[in-house]
Amino acid sequence: MMDETLPPSEQSAELDTLMLIIKSFLEHLEYTLGKDKYSATRHDIFNALAYAVRDRMVERWLDTQQAYYNQDPKRIYYLSMEFLMGRTLENSLVNLGLLDDFRDAMNSLGFDLDVLIDQEQDAGLGNGGLGRLAACFLDSMATMGIPGYGYGIRYEYGIFRQNIVDGAQVEYPDNWLRYRNPWELDRQEHLHPVKFYGRVVERKNAEGNTVFAWIDTEDVMAMAYDTPIPGFGTNSVNTMRLWTAKSSRDFDLTFFNEGNYIRAVEKKMLSENISKVLYPADHIPEGKELRFKQEYFLASATIQDVIYRFRKNHSDLRLIPDKVAIQLNDTHPSLAIPEMMRLLMDRERLDWDTAWDITTRTFAYTNHTILPEALEKWPVWFLEQILPRHLQIIYEINDRFLAQVRQHFPGDTGRLERMSLVEEHWERKIRMAHLAIVGSHSVNGVAALHTEILKEKVFTDFFEMWPERFNNKTNGITQRRWLKSANPGQAGLISRAIGDGWITDLDQLRKLADLAKDRDFIHAWQRVKQENKKRLADYIFRNNELQVNVDSLFDCQVKRIHEYKRQLLNVLHVITLYNRIKAAPAGDFVPRTVIFSGKAAPAYALAKLIIRLINAVGDVVNNDPDVGDRLKVVFLANYSVSLAEKIFPASDLSEQISTAGTEASGTGNMKFALNGALTIGTLDGANIEIMEEVGRENIFIFGMTAGEVDELRRRGYDPRDYYHRIPELKRVLDQIAEGFFSPATPDLFRPVVDALLNQGDNYMLLADYASYVACQEEVSRLYLDPDEWARRAILNCAGMGKFSSDRTIAEYARDIWGVEQMEVRPVLEFRKHDGPA
Repeated sequence: MMDETLPPSEQSAELDTLMLIIKSFLEHLEYTLGKDKYSATRHDIFNALAYAVRDRMVERWLDTQQAYYNQDPKRIYYLSMEFLMGRTLENSLVNLGLLDDFRDAMNSLGFDLDVLIDQEQDAGLGNGGLGRLAACFLDSMATMGIPGYGYGIRYEYGIFRQNIVDGAQVEYPDNWLRYRNPWELDRQEHLHPVKFYGRVVERKNAEGNTVFAWIDTEDVMAMAYDTPIPGFGTNSVNTMRLWTAKSSRDFDLTFFNEGNYIRAVEKKMLSENISKVLYPADHIPEGKELRFKQEYFLASATIQDVIYRFRKNHSDLRLIPDKVAIQLNDTHPSLAIPEMMRLLMDRERLDWDTAWDITTRTFAYTNHTILPEALEKWPVWFLEQILPRHLQIIYEINDRFLAQVRQHFPGDTGRLERMSLVEEHWERKIRMAHLAIVGSHSVNGVAALHTEILKEKVFTDFFEMWPERFNNKTNGITQRRWLKSANPGQAGLISRAIGDGWITDLDQLRKLADLAKDRDFIHAWQRVKQENKKRLADYIFRNNELQVNVDSLFDCQVKRIHEYKRQLLNVLHVITLYNRIKAAPAGDFVPRTVIFSGKAAPAYALAKLIIRLINAVGDVVNNDPDVGDRLKVVFLANYSVSLAEKIFPASDLSEQISTAGTEASGTGNMKFALNGALTIGTLDGANIEIMEEVGRENIFIFGMTAGEVDELRRRGYDPRDYYHRIPELKRVLDQIAEGFFSPATPDLFRPVVDALLNQGDNYMLLADYASYVACQEEVSRLYLDPDEWARRAILNCAGMGKFSSDRTIAEYARDIWGVEQMEVRPVLEFRKHDGPA
């Protein structure tokens, strides 16, 4: 509603803005979508609104791109196979400062903005933390005025849609583009050929030098789709460019004329499969080949685009490192390194040494895992068949690199084998992490502990050779989405208390520490949390048909389902609590609602069985009259960014319980704490740094350290020792194994217990069980003191300044990219704000 306390001139300006928004919305509904109020569907209404918002972004977007062209700053290219953007509408309105204006405009037309926001499909082009981190980084770069571009793939089908059927995960296609994507603009003029297969021929040029030609290839065209990424409170709007695969020709006319229509379009269909689906099933050769092609497709299209943009202002390719920084988000885009070499040598005719100097000074690599199975390796025969020229280049890189190793460490043949880019086992493979390290000038981990493990264990040989290349950049999250947008109640409370400077300077949350003793502020904080819990409880009732106690402790573990993240340890505790309640039905127990959410990889049988176990335990616990509302178990299906935005604000307890030394960083831990949850966790990943910021007394730490885990493994870990020594644990495991939670199929969950007792308990759940249960008892005791709990929650939020992605990006910009912030001013003065841009 219009603020009648404002002076008439400002009221008039408000009215002009309102009318402009309404005019833009109605014009898009009629002229863009061809609908009126009688024929428009709810998706039409959403799309018309989105186009009206996009108009406001496009104006600033054009200004930004023109400023980059005119000022010619160094540009950052962030290459990621995943961008987990979630929904765009609300986040864009928040960053543009137009949320209230559009809310008023929609209200005047009889529409509820919040309902329209819920119409949007999540852009689920990622699996978890990797893709969400990339999304946060784009937000920070735009907000901070850093000329940054995100490059990825426009998957037609994102991460699968998860349904729970009879307790089990069932995957369905995520057709997120069904109702169009109003935020993107197709750039048909930006087409790059991407080559596969073929053969390499060499010849002598006029100067007598050997040159190579990659011929007889099968070509796919990469076409760009651009999405504007607005910064908060700034004119800067950066670009996320996603590539889609297009056939190099629509169909084979010979087959078409012969009447063989299927063969005529077959090549087209096979070509365009490259950008069809995120994470094709890689347990079969066809899926692995498609994933490999996706990685090269992204690398080739992007590097061609980067060189094309560079050449707009520059002719001397040796200036590329001064004007271009390319960040590899994990090993997936590592083929960009040999692709850069191929283009510089084969197309631009530079010599090896010049091309290699340009390449290594341009690329930087972020490692996201220490798990050996997650460090990518591709069979040599893949490259022989699919990318023969790149295999030649990788072999040459390796030969020259190993010559350097021999100079540094003469006579150390073991080190040569360990450091080689080629793994010489029964199947020869290319080690993509080694390629990324050798081809980059910077290698960073994403949490302090993670980086130390990289230096001391995973890449020790490389660190000893190039210690100056290794550095830490602890991950961060954008407070614009994960507090201001996701939790407006808490955000408003904070802004009323300390001002809104925290939105772009999260360190200002430190001012909340003084308010943690203020009774009125504590009670206001509790009211916000209770409202958030009610909203989540309503969601649970609508989607799971389960009534939960909003006064209970909301104990949340939401993340990808994986053994190392130890959702199973949480389940063991739930069953322990259930057994204690059954043993003393009249006992005084702190009520607890345990909430799980997350997806298991479709081929990951044990992770999917853990989901089924969670739901089976929930069926027993939730329907036992002896338990009542003192314990509930909830699995929320189809975890996504938009679902996370409901869970984080409502959470009391954040479960960050991975085995110490296995989680690279984690960002869910940061989102929970920012939203006022207390953490129960191991000393793993960024949990350590969170503890350092919020104080050891304000976080629940249990279990072994990474060093103690290594020591126990060295001594010889026998999980059966714990099984026999701890009666409560033995009972829980026996119940699972004997079918207590699956009476119709008693052996259903026996593989879960076998993994713990007979297959080594790889992530040491049983070793940490007693410490975890004891720590959970401490959690329950504290929850009985609501004011003290709230005080510590406020202190957790107050300590989150370090974990803004703004801080992370500032460190990348200073230490790795060598780039400075720039201010974007409106430059297209002739454009009037009188309708769609």
